[in-house]
Amino acid sequence: MDRVTVSSLKEMKEAGQKIAMITAYDYPSALFAEEAGAEVLLVGDSLGMVVLGYDSTVPVTMEEMLHHVKAVVRGSKRSMVVADMPFMSYQASYTDALYNAGRFLKEGGAQAVKLEGGGEIAELVAKLVTAGIPVMGHIGLTPQSVNALGGYKVQGKDLKTAQKLLDDAKALADAGAFAIVLECVPAALAAKITESIPIPTIGIGSGVNCDGQVLVYHDVLGMYPRMLPKFVKRYADLSSLIKEAIRQYVQEVKEQQFPEEKHSFTMALEILERIY
Repeated sequence: MDRVTVSSLKEMKEAGQKIAMITAYDYPSALFAEEAGAEVLLVGDSLGMVVLGYDSTVPVTMEEMLHHVKAVVRGSKRSMVVADMPFMSYQASYTDALYNAGRFLKEGGAQAVKLEGGGEIAELVAKLVTAGIPVMGHIGLTPQSVNALGGYKVQGKDLKTAQKLLDDAKALADAGAFAIVLECVPAALAAKITESIPIPTIGIGSGVNCDGQVLVYHDVLGMYPRMLPKFVKRYADLSSLIKEAIRQYVQEVKEQQFPEEKHSFTMALEILERIY
């Protein structure tokens, strides 16, 4: 089956079909997400927090991202794989950005990259697209800029910032981005942005009227206990199940209840008797 493409997503927007995107960080999460029907797998730099244990996404490196992108690509055949460009992999120069974005496609096997920022990166987006690299934008709450934003806050609640977000979305669309993530944007503003641009919007904490939605894999499954944003809906509580399963394993090991005979292998007794 052919992979989901940039054209596929635009056709879904035009047809009013919602796009399901979820993060994936390794082979099994890619398998599960694709089999469940997600059109897009985002290898998010959020892996820095939910997989690598960092306090934010800022420390994540290109090498760490490439390692996980390759695993997700191996675990998927139909879903589009989008690689997050980590902090300072594209901000310093156009040369750095082109080189690093190209690595995600050439070495990692991803079909697209995602960049945080609005009008200020529109020229860069255009250069990447011209080079044949599909780009997904990301505006609103941009986690890589959390220190500059003063924390994890809803963006676009006043006239000035709301107008900037709309202008940013239009600039990214004009530059050739194929979709834009809207994070923590008021629902009414996200709806207006969605109506105003020809490319899909993917919401996270931005209301139901975006063209699609994205959530973090570990949040959906209840596997990340350190933080639960308001916009997250947990569809399972796997952390409790995992801890209980491991607790039971540890107890059975200590009490010699595991392994049982059925978990062990046999050999001929005459051979055993001949060794010394």
